[in-house]
This record gives sequence, C-alpha cells and structure tokens, in this order.
Amino acid sequence: MTESYWADDYVAKKKSAEDAIRMIRPGQRVFIGSSCGEPQHLVSALSERSRIFTDLEIVRLMSLEQIPLTFIANKTKGQSLNIRSFYLGSAKAKGLIENQRFITPMNLSAIPKLFKSRQLPIHVALIQVTPPDDFGWMSLGVSVDICLAAALSADLVIAQENPKMPRVLGQSFIHVNDVDVIVEQEEDLLTIEALPEIEAANTVGRLVARLIDDGSTIQIGLGVTSQATLLAFSDKNDLGVHSQYLTDEMMHLVSKGVINNRKKGYNEGKLVASAAIGTEMLYEFLHDNPSVDFRPSDYVNDPRIISRHKRMVSMNVAMAMDLTGQVAVDALQQSYFTGVSGINDFMRGSAMSESGKSFIMMTSTTLTDKISRIVPILGDTTVVVPRGDVQYVVTEYGVVNLFGKSLQERALAMISIAHPDHREELFHHAKELGLLGEERTLKDSLHGVYPLQLEETIEIGDEEIIIRPSKPVYARRIQEHFYNLDKEDVVSRFFHEKHSFVRDDLEEMIQVDYKNDMSVVAVVGEFGFGKVIAVGEYLLNPGSNMAEVAFTTHKKYQGRGIAKCIMRKLAEGARENGIAGLFAYTSPSNRGMINLFKTLPYKVKSVFEDDMVLLSCRFDELI
Repeated sequence: MTESYWADDYVAKKKSAEDAIRMIRPGQRVFIGSSCGEPQHLVSALSERSRIFTDLEIVRLMSLEQIPLTFIANKTKGQSLNIRSFYLGSAKAKGLIENQRFITPMNLSAIPKLFKSRQLPIHVALIQVTPPDDFGWMSLGVSVDICLAAALSADLVIAQENPKMPRVLGQSFIHVNDVDVIVEQEEDLLTIEALPEIEAANTVGRLVARLIDDGSTIQIGLGVTSQATLLAFSDKNDLGVHSQYLTDEMMHLVSKGVINNRKKGYNEGKLVASAAIGTEMLYEFLHDNPSVDFRPSDYVNDPRIISRHKRMVSMNVAMAMDLTGQVAVDALQQSYFTGVSGINDFMRGSAMSESGKSFIMMTSTTLTDKISRIVPILGDTTVVVPRGDVQYVVTEYGVVNLFGKSLQERALAMISIAHPDHREELFHHAKELGLLGEERTLKDSLHGVYPLQLEETIEIGDEEIIIRPSKPVYARRIQEHFYNLDKEDVVSRFFHEKHSFVRDDLEEMIQVDYKNDMSVVAVVGEFGFGKVIAVGEYLLNPGSNMAEVAFTTHKKYQGRGIAKCIMRKLAEGARENGIAGLFAYTSPSNRGMINLFKTLPYKVKSVFEDDMVLLSCRFDELI
C-alpha cells in the first residue's frame, strides 16, 4: 500500500495540546522527551489533565521537573500517575531520596534496546521537534539520547513542533510519517546558566588538564568541576569530542580552535553527542552546524564505539568515594536534567581505548558543611562505579592512579588527596578496616599539603621526565630506585655499603610534611606507574634552621641536569617554608655534589670536617 505524501497529511495531524493529551488512555506508559528537549507545553497539558487519568506510568530520564509530575504522583498515591526515572546514581539528596522508589537504575547505552525490544513497551511518546524540512524530516534537536528509540517504538507519537528548537544534524531525525499528532507551539527551550566559580574546582580542573594529551577525545559530565576543567583546557590542541552532552564550555573551546576533532581516530571532524544542555547561545551554535553529529545513546554510550577513539578521556564528577575506590555519584541540581546514567559506559570505553584514560573528579569536602567526600567505606550509599573500574582520582589536593593498586595502596592514595583536616580520622579507620598494616604510619605527613607549584615536566632527548614532590604512595617505587642503584652511588649517598632498603630506613624521605622535610623525585613512564630515577630530599635541623640535602640519580640519567632541577625545587620549597638555607656532607671526591651546590644563585661555603666536606648556602646571601 502506497503511503500518501507527508505534506497532505500534515494538516490532518495537527491538534491542540489538550486534544492530543485526550488521546492518552488509562493504564498506558507515556515517555517524555528528556533533558533540555522536554516538550514543556505538552507536559503542562498532561499535568492539567492528570486528575482524570488512572495508572499512567511516566517514563523519563531524571529531570528538574519544571512541571511537578512527581508531586502529582505522590499526591494521588500513584492512582493517577506513576513515575519511572532512569537514573544510575545514589539517592542521597533530599529531592531524590523522597522519591527513590521511582528510580530504575540502568546504563544509558542499554535503554534504547529496552524500548525497541518492547520489553518495556512505550504506548505514547511526547517529544519536541523542529518544523519539517522540504522532505518531511523533523530534527529532535538538543535531545536525541533515548528519545529517538522511544518515538520509533511508541504506539502513539505526539510531537510538539517548536521553531525555536535548533535543527541538529546526525542521526537525529524523525519523519512526519512516523508521527501521529503534531502540536505547534513556540516556546523557549530549557536552559542552564553558567555555574558559580569555586576555587577548589578550579584546582581540580588544572590538575586534570596537566594529564590530558593534545589530540585526546574527551567526554565530560556536568557541574561546577566539569565547567572548571574545560576552562583549564584553553591551551590544549586538537581535542575531539565524543560525549553524552555538549555544553557551552565545549562550544567556547571550538571557537578558540582547541577542539577541532581532527585526531579522534573515529568520526573525525565531528562533535558527536546525544544531547545538549546549556544556554540559548549553545543552541544557536548547534543549528544546522555540519560539524555536529547527534546520535542515540545506544551509539554514543556504547563502550565499543567509545573505545574506537584514540586517547579517549572520560571525566566525571563523584559525590563520594571510599578508601578502596568505590564511587558514589549523585545528581546535583544542575544535573537533574541528566541522571548520571552514562558514567560506567564511558569509563569502560575509555579503558579499552588506545592510550585511554578515565578520571573521577571531586572537591575533597562538601561546600557547605565541609564534610569529607572521601569516606572509609560506602556503607548505606549506592555504589555506582565499582572500584575495579576506577583509574585516576582527582581532588584539589592531588591526583592518584588506583589502577592495578592493592587495597593498602589505594587507601594510602585516597588519604593523600583527602582534606588535611580529615586524614587522621581516615587513617585510623583504614587501620580498623584492615586496609593498612600495623607498621604503617603517616606522622606529620598526615597534614601536609602537597606543593603543586613545585611540579615540572622536562624533556631530555625524546623522554619526558616529571619532577614532583614525593608522596607516601611512592614508597615502593623509591625502594625500587635504591635497589637499582650502582654500588658506588649507594656508598656516595649513605657513606657505606648498603644492600637492603627497608621501609624504616627510608622513613624520612617517604613520610614528608612538605615543610620540615621534603623529597622530590624524578619519574619516567605513565602516571601512577612511573619509575623513580632520582630522589632528592631535605630535612630541617631546627637548631640552625638549615636543611640537610642528599641526592641519588640512576646511572643512566646522571649528568643530564635532573639533579640540578631537583636541587632547584628543594631550594624553592625550603625558602618558601622559611628555612634559612641548605647544607650537605659529602666526600671531597664527589665533584657532582659540589658542582650541584654551585648551580644555585647563592654563595656556597665549603668547610672540611675530618675526611668530609660540609657544603652550605644561605638564601639571604645571593651571588
């Protein structure tokens, strides 16, 4: 049977919102378009008529609910409306926990299959679209995600046609022939404005940015921390986007040339996403933009698709984490539009990607009551990301890599990036939980604040070397460094032969407080697994307010300026901490150490004591 020309039927399909909603029958399942693509006019009409419905089931992603359908469901005790919200996060926030019975936890990538297979049949789909083009195609605009699957599998499709909806390209179109009712209604789309700036979030963003390579393809969640992280990418090059949501910050990076999608390795040249959440300016940017490719969630969130991108980077915000690496994620006010249903898809896809990385980002404490977001164990809080999927974790106090780490290593790592005020309590809980051995101590380092400003990356030949202050989690790698030294280098450092480097012997360089004692290491290799090739440390002598320094460098890297860089960092740190100067005891034949002192911009004094040379310099005595 030949279908009639779509334009001929268009007028017949037009109805008012009230008439369209009257077509819904009791006991049906009604899908509502998601995120900022919510058809507000249709939802308002549904709400007004809700009193005459019985047993409607409303299906949607977590929503801010401009129209309070959940309130109606609670008021009628479910006899009028029931709600089914797809949401994978924890339900700690008041607005969530009161209605947690409505939550259906699912990965976003799996929801379209749920609809299309009719395992969860959609009887009515309320969607929002653009006016049709010359061929009868209407774009779903800013919200394709699970809307396309719901519309194509629904028994009855009611489309709100809104001229203010941008025509977004990609697999985002539905034909007039596939729509049963058209309600013409122009109205502003839902928007969110820029979020307030938080300094801790800015620090997290800068820390993440340091680990993002040029040419990476990025996915990022919503929220203050995500906003700050994207702002920190302004000096990157050739970034690509394959993300659940496009945001204003991504648009700004496109305008600066930071995002050009040229090196994605898959879908090159395209901003690929399934929805957009932002301002009217973002929606104008999306309209008929040939570089934008919106796809459904079973494509965008498919870990197999995600993994095809080179250097895929997943960045998502956590509500809380425990010492073993388990992650709780909650929808904050600005992300109620979304739920957090895509986090596992992207973390697993990034893990399978060539040189891929995944980040969990959070401020170390809540913003209002300063409660630690790092907790001993997630007990009554839903675990969204299992600890086996976690790689990088970032707070304003540093970055750790949990991949491949034991529970003891994880606990030490998480404590090291917790707020200093909470570390002692976390340390004692870790002991009680059996996550740390009895021999483990943190001493003054428990409250030390990592001096990020002392980090530096240098290149020697074709090798990248990271110079950074040491952390307690580096203990094993520092031990391995000493075991790999030549015998003469061990003697130069310890003044006698030494064959074992047990933890107790290295305590002063492992347990540092970054004030009275500090170690700086040079590391090559992947962050979290890099090899320590040099160690320099200072230890304060309180009586003289001078700090003693000592160094070791692996044979392969000697004479290449690494110790000079470490010496400069130690001097900078000591000076900032009010220490008067540096000194060292060394053999008269150790020309390397003598010359190292002379690289500093201070007057160096040499004094013979027995068969040793005492080198010293004061920071108030410039050359």
